[in-house]
Amino acid sequence: MNLETEVCIVGAGPGGIATALKLSYLGIPCILVDKASFPRDKICGDAISGKVTTLLNRLDPEIMQRFHAQPIQTDVWGVRFVAPNAKTIDIPFKVGYVRNEKKAPGYVCKRWEFDHFLVEEVRRRDNIQLLLETPIDTFTRIDTGFLLRSESKNVEIKCQLLIDASGAHSPFSRQYAGLEKDPKHHAAAIRAYYRNVSDIPKDNFIELHFIKSVTPGYFWIFALPNGEANVGIGMRSDIVKRRGVNLRKELARIIAEDPNISPRFKDAELIGKFEGYGLPLGSKTRRISGDHYMLVGDAGHLIDPLSGEGIGNAFYSGIIAAEQAEICLREKNFSDIFLTAYDVRIQRVLGSEMKLSYRMQQICGNPLLLNFVTNIVDGNLKMLEYFSAMYTDFDLRGQLVKPWFWIKMWLRKS
Repeated sequence: MNLETEVCIVGAGPGGIATALKLSYLGIPCILVDKASFPRDKICGDAISGKVTTLLNRLDPEIMQRFHAQPIQTDVWGVRFVAPNAKTIDIPFKVGYVRNEKKAPGYVCKRWEFDHFLVEEVRRRDNIQLLLETPIDTFTRIDTGFLLRSESKNVEIKCQLLIDASGAHSPFSRQYAGLEKDPKHHAAAIRAYYRNVSDIPKDNFIELHFIKSVTPGYFWIFALPNGEANVGIGMRSDIVKRRGVNLRKELARIIAEDPNISPRFKDAELIGKFEGYGLPLGSKTRRISGDHYMLVGDAGHLIDPLSGEGIGNAFYSGIIAAEQAEICLREKNFSDIFLTAYDVRIQRVLGSEMKLSYRMQQICGNPLLLNFVTNIVDGNLKMLEYFSAMYTDFDLRGQLVKPWFWIKMWLRKS
């Protein structure tokens, strides 16, 4: 089968689907190809940030209406931070919120369910050609763009613009675009599903436990529907190697022995097994476009360095890639120089946020400092309001890495 298209997207995860849907709503046909059949599992923390819901609502509010109509998600209204000294702080995404499940600021949904939902949204669009179970074996640069081949499916696709959204292990990203793994800007994580974890926070606040043995990473518990939870730990890869940490054993040890964690798993049941995955972090500026191509989401190393959340940035980069594709097609220009506009916009929209997250990640690697910060915030309503505002105000968030800010807060509290 020989196909030809202006835009071909490789990877039908959130980034690739965001790209395809945005192109579709812009009236631009495309081919979306993925090696998997759906539904399929994707090892992930399963957290869906407000970026995703905001972008989907902008694209088409009916998509979110269909999402809410399916009982596949829990609504999330804030974050619970637990310091190394076990002191707990609950920070809502918005102070004084009134819970409304159809207008939650965030969700947790298994990727098995969420990605399948997104694929079904693609099937609704008649100008997206969806090719599943079609692994791309070779990418060949040709005069007009790229030629993609799937040997097992005997498929060839010619495109003017290739958008690679095939994830953290993208062969195109590594072999053609040259984005190699850098352990200082990469994280390793282990995820497990449990049923009947006790003491889930009110309103499903996602839990981040900064346990000394895994700092500057953290242990998490994210509540899912039907009494289930996504549980895991993540650490930066260079630190894992330097300390010789076995993340699987460490996750099991925390669940079995940590005095603040293990009682909550007394009656819990492991569903399946521990699964590992890698996270290419966006803390290092990289070139993610070139002649006739752009990289989206994990393929472009755009995961938040502090939270490890990648779905929101994948969505954002997919939307930006689609809008840049429209400009390229209109101007008939797919050159390396012309596509730098994509990199510039990614850095403007996401780059500063990820650099700040990287600095905050380094701060979180100091347990004493984390305890100091927690003691300042604990019981301080003004500080809680300040932290809540930081979720949406980048300038306020930038204060967190300034020593004078914390000195001033400490003096006020004392």
